[in-house]
Amino acid sequence: MPRQCDICQSARAIIRRPKTGQRICKECFFYVFETEVHHTIVDNRLFNRGARIGIGASGGKDSTVLAYVMKTLNQRYDYGLELFLLSVDEGISGYRDDSLETVKRNQKQYELPLKIVSYEQLYGWSMDSIVEAVGRKNNCTFCGVFRRQALDRGALMLDLDHIVTGHNADDVAETILMNVLRGDIPRLGRCTEIATVGDGYIGRSKPFKYAYEKEIVMYAYLKRLDYFSTECTYSPNAYRGYARQYLKDLESVRPSAIIDIIHAGEAMKVAETVQLPTLTSCSRCGYISSNAVCKACVLLEGLERGIPKMGISKQSGQAAAADAQHVGRGKAVEPVHFEQLREQALEIRRLRMQTTAASSDSTARPELCAES
Repeated sequence: MPRQCDICQSARAIIRRPKTGQRICKECFFYVFETEVHHTIVDNRLFNRGARIGIGASGGKDSTVLAYVMKTLNQRYDYGLELFLLSVDEGISGYRDDSLETVKRNQKQYELPLKIVSYEQLYGWSMDSIVEAVGRKNNCTFCGVFRRQALDRGALMLDLDHIVTGHNADDVAETILMNVLRGDIPRLGRCTEIATVGDGYIGRSKPFKYAYEKEIVMYAYLKRLDYFSTECTYSPNAYRGYARQYLKDLESVRPSAIIDIIHAGEAMKVAETVQLPTLTSCSRCGYISSNAVCKACVLLEGLERGIPKMGISKQSGQAAAADAQHVGRGKAVEPVHFEQLREQALEIRRLRMQTTAASSDSTARPELCAES
């Protein structure tokens, strides 16, 4: 006999939630999933009313569901947000070009403005050319560093206040495990934070921090959302893949392992005696950095000098940065300095405020999103 939904007690249950073990119907699943994300946003006071929010859009399941849910909640609870899709084209033939086609369809489906920035445009290198130079063993290091900075550059081009990404509970738990295994204390202290500051000006947050990957897949499937599901061509050898497999093995034995690891990471405290790096600005591009030259500039320097492993070898970050600081640039594009981008963003904001000043009214108030 079909089991009834544990919540409404009327419709037939078709899903067993991995996180709670509840057996629920489709409509109740939509409601609890969206409501939990709403509470994550409200309880952590992620946005201010009237903020311009960029949704990191890759075309994958996480970012596609995030865009759909953010638009839904913004309308349902009157957050008063301006939403944008922000995508990064890493330059991976047969992968990113196809996924960006999905993003372009999402733009039309969700009626949201879209901005695409590319590695080729920003750095003068595509991931295909980087992999050709460095090989497939450490290519994910380049991609992760460049993508993070590329999102902040794109955000400044749009004069955004905040970026949201589709990182889910599985991603957060994997990152905690990776940082524990690597003994990376500074990152271990930051990786559980739901909101951080990217370039020092633009906030960044993870509304899906407590959402299981399985539930995001279920949501996308049951809502019939249009998303791209192929794995990155260069990701099979990524270190994260091993942490992911270990986490799945743990989850098969203990379903609550993912959320347990997150709570354990949140409870960890770095001893006061541990000396953490001091954040400053990169002397080259102005991006936030713990060294004189940021990781992106060090990696670019290595590529330009024909020493692609310069920034990923066992050489310390300080030594690599010092080495890069005393050598001129080569063939790559000179990245626009972040201070220049910030000035351009302020000018865009000033012109926009002048345009809207006549039509502004009392509804444009800086209140935190609150429950209706």
